[in-house]
Amino acid sequence: MSELLLASCIFIAAILYSSVGHGGASGYLAAMALFGVAPAVMKPTALVLNIIVAAIATLKFYRAGYFKRSLFIPFAIGSIPCAFIGGSIVVPTQLYKPIVGMVLLYAAARLGFIKTTAEPPLPRPISVYLAIGLGMAIGLLSGLTGVGGGIFLSPLLLLMGWATISESAGVSAAFILVNSISGLLGYLTKLPTLPSSLWLWSIVAAVGGWIGAEYGSKRIGSQRLRYLLAAVLAIAGIKLILT
Repeated sequence: MSELLLASCIFIAAILYSSVGHGGASGYLAAMALFGVAPAVMKPTALVLNIIVAAIATLKFYRAGYFKRSLFIPFAIGSIPCAFIGGSIVVPTQLYKPIVGMVLLYAAARLGFIKTTAEPPLPRPISVYLAIGLGMAIGLLSGLTGVGGGIFLSPLLLLMGWATISESAGVSAAFILVNSISGLLGYLTKLPTLPSSLWLWSIVAAVGGWIGAEYGSKRIGSQRLRYLLAAVLAIAGIKLILT
């Protein structure tokens, strides 16, 4: 029963995250934390599910014309090798849980308080070297925690004025995909443990990701649903920090 409930949570997270161009790793981590999944299993599982959903979201948003190659490349150049390094580092449980908890609280704040109901003015030119440096930092944190980095990249692109909301979704989807692959490859060097239910979670994540990306690539996300997801992330983040 608990596995089915967890699968349902993964399905919902995949729908909500993919609707805004994200892979959903922070949502999967939150769900696994709430159901008491071992920290050693959380990281590789989140990365696998992230790859599946981010691949679908990338395809959908690319076809919708929201992928901006000139914006994606400098961030990817910095992030990919650092995500591999971060993925190869096994963080002790007593450190991993509070780190991921803080990431989930950040994701909750990002989803709950940043509205995406209107497009900003036309984006400003990107600073390539700054983007590479920021990509390195996001990639390392992504690999360490098992997230794809979209929860950090999307608000950054909007804050710096480098992308419209639609473009940030398209770039973030591809960014999450390459980071998650790199982070997982790094983690595979440590012979990770994967749960027996991963096949089920992968299927529900793929279906949820397809539904969310299909909707989001045509109409960027429902704010009310984002509030609900933010609440779940906050609860899971607090649980990880306090336990």
